[in-house]
Amino acid sequence: MKQRVNGILPPVTTPFRNGAVAYDALAQNIAKWNTTGLRGYVVMGSNGESVFLTRGEKLKLVEAATNALSSGKLLIAGTGSDSIKETIALSNDAADRGADAVLVLTPSFYKEQMKSAAFVRYFTEVAGSVRVPLIMYNVPKFTGVTIEADAVAVLAEHENIIGLKNSSENTAHTAEIIASVPENFSVLVGTASVLYPGLAAGAAGGILALANIAPNECVELQRLIGEGKHAEASALQKKLIPVNKAITSKYGVAGLKAAMDMLGYFGGEPRSPLAPLEEKEGKELKITLRKAGLLD
Repeated sequence: MKQRVNGILPPVTTPFRNGAVAYDALAQNIAKWNTTGLRGYVVMGSNGESVFLTRGEKLKLVEAATNALSSGKLLIAGTGSDSIKETIALSNDAADRGADAVLVLTPSFYKEQMKSAAFVRYFTEVAGSVRVPLIMYNVPKFTGVTIEADAVAVLAEHENIIGLKNSSENTAHTAEIIASVPENFSVLVGTASVLYPGLAAGAAGGILALANIAPNECVELQRLIGEGKHAEASALQKKLIPVNKAITSKYGVAGLKAAMDMLGYFGGEPRSPLAPLEEKEGKELKITLRKAGLLD
């Protein structure tokens, strides 16, 4: 029987020291997050700079995260690639090292052919061969493709496909998907810019970059909606939007990592070819965090 993935999870950043993965720093960050109401963590997501990691580094990250988890927290590993065989192999290797589920990106290299039928074939084949539940990952801003509600509705019937992370800011698309899938299928908001409307439409939770630095606030927003306190939830959403914009579309991973450093986590520098923030950008980011009440 499928189990819904409810709650808020950060796609955690990958710490680097001198270009090498700092597994101990990941464990330190997770120890801090373990004290919050986060449902769990995603490693090797977009904010984890997964495209810059070797296969060996990815598997060591899963091991390090597994060892740092507190009881009851989920661990989801980003394992998707255009290759079905590699996605299956990496997913099962991640499962062997402790991943509770895998997050699988839509294939996208042959964009013009990536329509609903292709997505159904891809995810059906992968889901039938991986040993842990699969969550699909739709992120059009990086892939240039979108999985539509008709394909999600078909795939939601698969016993091993338990959810979709939808990083589109198109709230109508998210609502259409939620209306087309059974109750035991988890639709997760993929960006905090639309967390409130996504949850209000029936999303089960969110996988959010913002939850790396504002875990309590993201969890609180979901709690408020669950209690029907929509005015308070809307006000909190408005307060968080400038921060979310700063650490995603404006400054990207470098901004998220800089904000983590400012707030007592280990952020560090992104891996090349990404560059750290300029001094001026760092000052602007501090002001944004202060205005949102996240930094004294």
